[in-house]
Amino acid sequence: MIIFLLSLSACDNQSNPQAQAGSVAKDELSDENISAPDDQNYENADLESANGLVARLSYDYRGTEMPLGSFNAPDGSSLTLERYRGRPILLNLWATYCVPCRIEMPTLDNLAALEEGKITVLTVSQDLQGGKVVRPYFAKYAFQNIQGFTDRKNILWNAIGQTGIPLTVLYDSNGLEVWRVVGGMEWDDEEVAKLLRQAG
Repeated sequence: MIIFLLSLSACDNQSNPQAQAGSVAKDELSDENISAPDDQNYENADLESANGLVARLSYDYRGTEMPLGSFNAPDGSSLTLERYRGRPILLNLWATYCVPCRIEMPTLDNLAALEEGKITVLTVSQDLQGGKVVRPYFAKYAFQNIQGFTDRKNILWNAIGQTGIPLTVLYDSNGLEVWRVVGGMEWDDEEVAKLLRQAG
């Protein structure tokens, strides 16, 4: 279950994929002013998942074009987000050393199954070692619905805004940003499904 806590604290926007992403400590959150954001108001909000993950939902970049930089498919071939235009895209930037990233990955795998045919879920590692560390990680956990894309040069992360990781951005079918989440979440939660519908 995702709890929405409006305007309680700012996320660490000075983090870098090569260092563990900062996040709001669970004990800094309170039960005051808990409510789900109105889909028409697009209010920024702090989020807490039942498993203790904490994140920040932001509409500050709403309408921004998705980046055109290249990244690599699991087979090493180069591609861009343009390949997926025409359907909403949920782009997750993560790394194998990032604890919240690892915790949320199974829920992204579940989400990809739940949203199959409606939203493309892309998990793109920002590990500098690329497939060398991503392939064993994916093999160990045997994810069924997501793939181990890699971005060794952090091209996407630099283009999107250099906030902490995990960083997850929802783009609509025209490639325009709807919202972004900095921090880990339970992506297969029913409240997330409501947020995803904002992509149209």
